[in-house]
Amino acid sequence: MRYLVFASRNSKEMIRDPLNLSFGIGFPLILLLLLSAIQSNIPVNLFEIDRLVPGIAVFGLSFLALFSAILISKDRTTSFLMRLFASPLKAADYILGYTLPLIPMAFAQSGICYIAAFLLGLKVSVHVLTAILVLLPAALLFIAIGLLCGSIFNDKQVGGICGALLTNVSAWLSGTWFDLSLVGGGFKTAAYVLPFAHAVDAGRAALSGHYERIMPHLVWVIGYAAVLFVIAVLVFRKKMSSDAV
Repeated sequence: MRYLVFASRNSKEMIRDPLNLSFGIGFPLILLLLLSAIQSNIPVNLFEIDRLVPGIAVFGLSFLALFSAILISKDRTTSFLMRLFASPLKAADYILGYTLPLIPMAFAQSGICYIAAFLLGLKVSVHVLTAILVLLPAALLFIAIGLLCGSIFNDKQVGGICGALLTNVSAWLSGTWFDLSLVGGGFKTAAYVLPFAHAVDAGRAALSGHYERIMPHLVWVIGYAAVLFVIAVLVFRKKMSSDAV
């Protein structure tokens, strides 16, 4: 359980940066309010709340990649990790230590999105709890992406990769803003090769009560997350060896 001590330290590091925490939690909420305001002023159902909120919740989780990448890359650039390599922690312990503090943040972020959605007209139902639980694999997916990027790039580089690039890719290829069938063709095919659209569809299926539709999409997300975590551990282990030398 040594990684729990390391996880506690990382939690304190996140709390010391309230501005980024507020932005990561608040920005998806602002988007939800803005798009709902647009929906109320147009004659077509473009941003229906029951389809919009699962997409916004997944989009909000993309900021977890930035948080995890910054945590690990800053520790690398400040040589903090190099000093920790003398401890009995293994590569998997480090990855767990960076992951655990971000999971409560993921649930808090998702919970805030759905509470706001209730105020905007979303029907209160038990399906909301399932929709939030279904987001856990997506949260782990984005955390894994951030840990992998943070193990490779420095803190300035991860800002562009996990900030601007990843959030845009996950937003446009997830079907959050529009139905992917409207574009179709290679764009839709490429979107469903990646896990982001599957994460959104799993959330929508859970929220609508169509539980039989969840796992076909969630398998993609879980598969991507598992592979990326394994790669992140291997890359981090290689970094440990090279830095120690």
